[in-house]
Amino acid sequence: MTDAAKASNLYLPKLATMLRAGYGLGDLRADAVAGLTVAIVALPLSMAIAIASGLGPERGLYTAIVGGVLVSMLGGSRFQIGGPAGAFIVLVASTVHLHGIEGLVLATFLSGLMLAAGGVLRLGNLIRLIPAPVTVGFTAGIAVIILVSQVRDLLGLTLAGGEPAEFGPKVAALAQALPSANPPAVAVAAVVIGLILAVRRWRPAWPALLIAVGLASAAAALLALPVETIGSKFGGIPRTLPMPHLPDLSMAKVLAILPAAAAFTLLGAIESLLSAVVADGMTGRRHRSNMELVAQGIANSGAALFGGMPVTGTIARTATNVRAGAHSPVSGMLHALYLLAFMLIAAPLAAYVPLAALAGLLAVVAWNMVEKAEIAHLLRENRGGAAVMAVTLALTLAHDLIAGIAAGCALALGLALVGRRG
Repeated sequence: MTDAAKASNLYLPKLATMLRAGYGLGDLRADAVAGLTVAIVALPLSMAIAIASGLGPERGLYTAIVGGVLVSMLGGSRFQIGGPAGAFIVLVASTVHLHGIEGLVLATFLSGLMLAAGGVLRLGNLIRLIPAPVTVGFTAGIAVIILVSQVRDLLGLTLAGGEPAEFGPKVAALAQALPSANPPAVAVAAVVIGLILAVRRWRPAWPALLIAVGLASAAAALLALPVETIGSKFGGIPRTLPMPHLPDLSMAKVLAILPAAAAFTLLGAIESLLSAVVADGMTGRRHRSNMELVAQGIANSGAALFGGMPVTGTIARTATNVRAGAHSPVSGMLHALYLLAFMLIAAPLAAYVPLAALAGLLAVVAWNMVEKAEIAHLLRENRGGAAVMAVTLALTLAHDLIAGIAAGCALALGLALVGRRG
């Protein structure tokens, strides 16, 4: 292959490659089954992530539908599934707190432009240079913050004032509110967690998340349990996508939101390329990192036009797609269309979902985010890596994600330089 041909392939979506090679009815059947399987996982998860981020559940669905279609249609990975991710909860909640929903939409739109530019400038491979202990550290930090952010709904707590955004004050406020715990909410959350774990152990091929949330919702409705639901808090979800519109692109708004957009860009690039690498490891395929960044960028800007939140490649849903037998990116596009069908046909059912059920789901997600085997390995065999991980984790909790990544990378670089001199 000539250098020109190789360069052109850098920006060729995997969908185009698959269609050139031939795509038959058997491929479509496999992709339809895989897409439905992923949609069943993505449905409750997308709503839960949006609610945990301080948004209405519908924005998670908008993101999964619009972002999911664009990531699969244009991406550089054959199996990548795009949508809202738990890793973004902390950054999105902070952005909404500081700039409101319109600020979040603008940050998502600008992040899309930055991601696409990164792909055009061939920065995809640079993301892989972030040391593994840094990734382990900030992922664990995000997981801890997600878990703490769900305590109010997990226990049905009533806080005297608003829930603080900062980690330390949040923990203190939640501890003070513990006497107000609502036993029915605790029971719903416990049942959801127990069902997810049980189904995954005894029937791993079944959709554990949907089964657990569905049964908990039915029980709460039939027993008239006094728990907060999507309907009581948000009034349900709409049955159609909104009309697309550009966010406010005034210079003052853009400058105010740039730090948040940069944070979305960095985390989105890391998460999406890590997810693509996981898919490569499961299938023996190779993704096109720069095309993946371009697609993620277009997907973020596209989701923002519909009022969505940040889009990235999602490791759990991508792995589910692979295990379900997907053949091509068509499965990811179909997963988004299945979610759209749910909005059009069954949206009223979402009103019965207890917030405690979604909190239980996210508690499991947070636990699974922590790379426990990697942490144990670092603590046993790599003191320098363990220090980098600990610093990254501590600063992610105490300050923010960007501070954690920057400090972890600086420490890792310093340790590498000292090691070379030694």
